[in-house]
Amino acid sequence: MERAVLVYTTWPSIVEAEAAGRKIVERRLAACVNILPGMISHYWWEGKIERAEEVVMIIKTRAALAEPVRAAVKELHSYTTPAVMVLAVESLDPAYHQWLVKETSA
Repeated sequence: MERAVLVYTTWPSIVEAEAAGRKIVERRLAACVNILPGMISHYWWEGKIERAEEVVMIIKTRAALAEPVRAAVKELHSYTTPAVMVLAVESLDPAYHQWLVKETSA
């Protein structure tokens, strides 16, 4: 059974996140993306602390697609260095897993 993974990333706006998320799903790189607006980030960038309003995207996919997803995020993103973190899924409902594999295997 192929492992499922979540890819966590952030975007500067809901518009950019939705456009990218739709393309990622259309390309069958993910079965689903969840977009959560309203996040505030504080982070180091180029020697100083920055504050930004961002949008979280959680991409649900198969482990074999993690690198193509990473490449798509970098291609579609306006940030120079977007956050792209691949998180292993420890447990998954079998029916959901079957759906995820089916939708990313076309």
